[in-house]
Amino acid sequence: MTRCFISGSMAVAEAAQLAGVQVIAAYPITPQTGIVEALARKVATGLLGAEMIPVESEHSALSAVVGASLAGARAFTATSSQGLALMHEVLPYASGLRLPIVMAVANRSLASPVTIFNDHQDSLPERDSGWIQVYVENAQEAFDYLLIAYRVAEDAQVLLPFMVCLDGFSVSHTYEPVDIPAVELVNTFLPPFRANYPHLDLAEPKVFNVMAFPEHFEEFQRDKHESNRKVLGLLNEVYDHFARVFGRRRQNLEAYRVEDAELVLVGMGSMMGTVRGVVDDLRARGQKVGMVRMVCFRPLPVQEIQAVLQGAGAIGVLDRDVSFGAGGILYQDIARSMYNSQGKRVPAVNFIAGLGGRDVNPATIQKCFYRLASVASSGYITSAEELQWPDENEALLRAWGVGDKHGN
Repeated sequence: MTRCFISGSMAVAEAAQLAGVQVIAAYPITPQTGIVEALARKVATGLLGAEMIPVESEHSALSAVVGASLAGARAFTATSSQGLALMHEVLPYASGLRLPIVMAVANRSLASPVTIFNDHQDSLPERDSGWIQVYVENAQEAFDYLLIAYRVAEDAQVLLPFMVCLDGFSVSHTYEPVDIPAVELVNTFLPPFRANYPHLDLAEPKVFNVMAFPEHFEEFQRDKHESNRKVLGLLNEVYDHFARVFGRRRQNLEAYRVEDAELVLVGMGSMMGTVRGVVDDLRARGQKVGMVRMVCFRPLPVQEIQAVLQGAGAIGVLDRDVSFGAGGILYQDIARSMYNSQGKRVPAVNFIAGLGGRDVNPATIQKCFYRLASVASSGYITSAEELQWPDENEALLRAWGVGDKHGN
């Protein structure tokens, strides 16, 4: 095991190399470009014996790795923001064809107005495309989950594509120590690739992506849904295997100081490191607060969510996204998970913050916890109080005539 001081993008590239990817296709887009630049250097210098395909768009990039995976190769791509949006047409083809492609998404918001900075507005809307999705906190997790992604995606009971989502700039461009294992150790966790699914073979011709009529189509979708559900159990087995090989424990969600917590804040990505620090500060002042960091978002680990949140007096969901006219995407799933859980109904507040790269700082997190304390004391919230924007620029909103006193 070698400890290297590298960026999140370089960590992804190192993991892809150690995974033995055979075909890479990508189109540059900030802040993803560093991933494929690093891989292109490895291919050009002979460190990685893969086929590198420079394409004219992200749509073509995903189409190329779909073709590569159909031909029986271990395939990889990466993108961000508008690039992922341009891939949208191809995403369901990859999942419908049951191709174990892995894609790194360096999260960046969507236009308009134009921004190059981080939130989760690009990947969360793709939650229904049939891809597995995880959201990492740091470069080490980006490395680890890329290996985990191939191990899970290629399992015969899954065969679904896998997104590893890392926050743009906050993770993709930040340098930190990352443990890089020897290839021999990686091979004990992720064996060299062998296509154990139907693929193109000149000796045995096949037809793929045939027309499905109404009497068949729904069953194809049900089959894809059931395979996605199997991922949770397999992930836990893979986490055990990963811990035995590398000595690090990974998980579908991180429950931090929730055992006796009255107030719990739920969220995803790099901002949860700040939440963890605020939890420690408030605990030192005698306040019973906790944090749940979601890692696996699709499939949604509903039972695990219920188990860690049922004892809370109030739940806050910190969304770095917004489903316009409805609220946060993560909040909708957390609220759905808790609605039919056994026990008391726990009041929940949706906090939307950090859009377009705005810093989610300790003051914003403290504001969320103080609002939760008010909700817990009353035991309920009104519909006007359910959605909060704790880091908004109130002066700007007043000048524009937007929002009300609750920020809704």
